[in-house]
Amino acid sequence: MQKPRKAPEGLRCAIFDFDGTLFDSMYVWDVAGRQYLRSQGREPKPSLAEDLRTMSLYQAACYFQQEYGLSQPLEEIMDGINRAVEVYYFRDVLPKPGIPAFLQALREAGVALCIATATDRYQIEAALTRCGLSEFFPAIFTCSEVGRGKDDPLIYRQAMAHCGADRSHTVIFEDAIHAVETAKADGFTVVGIQDDSEERQTLLQSLSDCYLHDFTDPEAFWAFLTEEAKP
Repeated sequence: MQKPRKAPEGLRCAIFDFDGTLFDSMYVWDVAGRQYLRSQGREPKPSLAEDLRTMSLYQAACYFQQEYGLSQPLEEIMDGINRAVEVYYFRDVLPKPGIPAFLQALREAGVALCIATATDRYQIEAALTRCGLSEFFPAIFTCSEVGRGKDDPLIYRQAMAHCGADRSHTVIFEDAIHAVETAKADGFTVVGIQDDSEERQTLLQSLSDCYLHDFTDPEAFWAFLTEEAKP
């Protein structure tokens, strides 16, 4: 069990990505995306997983139209993708090791927690409820609802505003380089999280203010906050 913590003066809000950060679930989009395309008579390109990694659901549907020649309306493609992935969120995906204790430590330290994700709300809520983590996240922000992907910082800004914080009191947890780059360019502090789906870990680590291999030993994070809080 992680020791109780008192948050340094500088921390008021923690914004978590979901897939690859909170949950070990990035594989879902590779598997389900391939399943969906094959159900439409299209053979996925080897780069599919990397291509989808930066996209919201809407962007993925546009990509499938443009790159694979699908003629269905975007809403129909989006529904098809969701049907392909939802079973994993309802039944299979699990939190990364150490997540429950880490979230509890943050909450006990008085930090407001929320999620910013490219995955649709009902899938995130299903996975959180199944794994007993819903209580930690009173607010979830999705790219579909915000209307922008994570190539735009709007989702982080809205999450931060909801928590009543500003950039100097907010930390973002992300596993994807494109999302880290977006958040950093907008002035946020970012904790990079190792995930096997991101091959460029050296780059991720160099871009991040703090870097964690997992949540079972988050001492580097607490030490980073202590250093940040020093005058």
